[in-house]
Amino acid sequence: MASGIARILRASSFVTIGGLVLLTSLAWLWLASGAGMPHGAQFSLAPFDPGGAPTAHATSGAMAMAMGDWSPRNVALTISMWWIMMVAMMLPAAAPVVLLYDRSYRASYAAAASPIWSFLAGYLVAWGVFSIAAALAQILLDRASLLSPAIMAFDERILSAIVLIAAGLYQLTPAKQACLRQCRNPAEFIARYHSPGAAGAFRLGLIHGSYCLGCCWLLMVLLFVGGVMNLVWIAVLSMVVAVEKLLPRGKIAGLVFGYGFIAWGGWLLFSAWP
Repeated sequence: MASGIARILRASSFVTIGGLVLLTSLAWLWLASGAGMPHGAQFSLAPFDPGGAPTAHATSGAMAMAMGDWSPRNVALTISMWWIMMVAMMLPAAAPVVLLYDRSYRASYAAAASPIWSFLAGYLVAWGVFSIAAALAQILLDRASLLSPAIMAFDERILSAIVLIAAGLYQLTPAKQACLRQCRNPAEFIARYHSPGAAGAFRLGLIHGSYCLGCCWLLMVLLFVGGVMNLVWIAVLSMVVAVEKLLPRGKIAGLVFGYGFIAWGGWLLFSAWP
């Protein structure tokens, strides 16, 4: 009996891992295809010269007009683009808590399956709320002509500098460290907030997603520095999130990133000074 349960646990964990890999891969493929957005996906080195001349594809009049047309359809597409981008960027770093919850639930309740998809639904709802806010911010910035239509990044170095410095300072705050601690210690988190059933799994996922949001929201705002649909910058920020959440020295790495963002923003401010 014990060996049978162990086999079920192993088989289910492979199913869960496969599901996470598939979901993340589909999200990245959708982003690479342009996520239905009129400006499409970009491959740009603009993050390394924020506010400078765009190095992505040249902006056409039709593209600029399309991005100025905030019809209900385009608003919905922008929200979905942000949400799918959050899946692509955040789900790999959340994999340890997802897998541990799956195994611990089945072991605790001698169940063949866990309500893991309820957990993921709660997690993604938290990032869905952020995606709505981010899409609204993008619309407002676009209407104020503060974004480059080519890559949807800040046109002005001063704006990029302010956001970089803000993100760097936040990396050093107690609030950031408290949220990061919950993300880096899945066993402690599950033991503290776990409750049985699908509703309990949804609540647990929502709480974990909220901690991840508290940990990474300003890192996601940095997408406006390097380009909202710039796959190079999306990949860089995904690596930053994964390093500070998953590596043994991730907490120290997060502090290093913080000081690096501050220095980078300071350099941009200095270079933008007349």
